[in-house]
Amino acid sequence: MSIPSEVWLRGSMPGIPAMLLPVAHALIQAQEDVQAAAAGISSDALWRRHNGAASIGFHLLHLAGATDRLFTYARGEMLNDDQKTFARGEGQEHGDKDAAALLAMVAAQMERAMAQLRATDPSTLLDERKIGRAGLPSTVLGCLFHGAEHAARHAGQCVTTIKLLGSNPKV
Repeated sequence: MSIPSEVWLRGSMPGIPAMLLPVAHALIQAQEDVQAAAAGISSDALWRRHNGAASIGFHLLHLAGATDRLFTYARGEMLNDDQKTFARGEGQEHGDKDAAALLAMVAAQMERAMAQLRATDPSTLLDERKIGRAGLPSTVLGCLFHGAEHAARHAGQCVTTIKLLGSNPKV
């Protein structure tokens, strides 16, 4: 029997609490989608902006960075200086990074996120978390869910931008 292409149809995942399976599924789907679409695209296409839209490179950087930041908040931590610097740089072109480097960054962040999901005690999911300097209210589950849906959103935008630019004839 073949593995379904949609991650959410693959069932449980080792070590992931049942309540967090939708989060894990969305993160893995986002990673698989960008890997399939962006592997091998040229550096020119990676940083090209079309009609004012964000570049493919931005979406990959932001997918990794925002996931990291939201999962940091889920742990009840504040952002460190490196995370703040990374966030400020996401919108800039990084000509020193090619598609393989950015996809490796996404994959590494997804691995860290999956490890955090495995370590998350389901009894803490409704614990309050404060977001940003303003201390906006959320919960552990809110941070994790938003991290996953945000990753999915940027994966979709990445794939769509690749299609619009005609950068990868396989997608």
